[in-house]
Amino acid sequence: MSLRINDIAPDFTADSTIGQLSLHDWIGDSYAILFSHPKDFTPVCTTEFGAVAQLAPEFAKRNTKVMGVSVDNVEEHKKWQRDIEAFCGAPADFPIIDDTSLTVSKLYDMLPADAYLPDGRTPADSATVRSVFILGPDKKVRLTMTYPMSVGRNFAEILRALDAVQATDGVPIATPANWVPGQDVIVALSLNNDQAQEKFGALDIKLPYLRFISAPKK
Repeated sequence: MSLRINDIAPDFTADSTIGQLSLHDWIGDSYAILFSHPKDFTPVCTTEFGAVAQLAPEFAKRNTKVMGVSVDNVEEHKKWQRDIEAFCGAPADFPIIDDTSLTVSKLYDMLPADAYLPDGRTPADSATVRSVFILGPDKKVRLTMTYPMSVGRNFAEILRALDAVQATDGVPIATPANWVPGQDVIVALSLNNDQAQEKFGALDIKLPYLRFISAPKK
């Protein structure tokens, strides 16, 4: 069965560039982002990991930890980190885990169950390991994205999606298309107009089922 929104994120223990860690313990009371890639020392992924390193202060502001998942080993990760830092000009000090066993890739449904790593493999052998998971402090999957090898991930969009997840977490609202923080949000259909007005104040009713309000402050 594939991993779905609101499933508990499968826990695992793995070696990483900061030592052995257990996912659920590492998340603690934070949000977390897992982002994976098919092989160290590859061009697109170097730019992506560089983008994550540059965004470290933004993730910290949002009480969010980031973890890289790779099917290479920790020794290779540590060598590759030097390339990432030279490219992006920022420390790549977030953990990158060793998934040479494919344990995490399979737990998170990134690969077919019978996948293996042949000797002399290329990135194409594990191409589907290019996924993003946003996890909540309750360890539930809040959002997933998967990219093909030829398309570099847009981490500005991942950050925007994280903002939307956090803005709507536990609140009967949703975000409209292209929403960014500071813009109006949509009232959930679980509230009628009177309930929505009592909870949020004035409504901007575009359609009977499309009602906007100013974003509540958390």
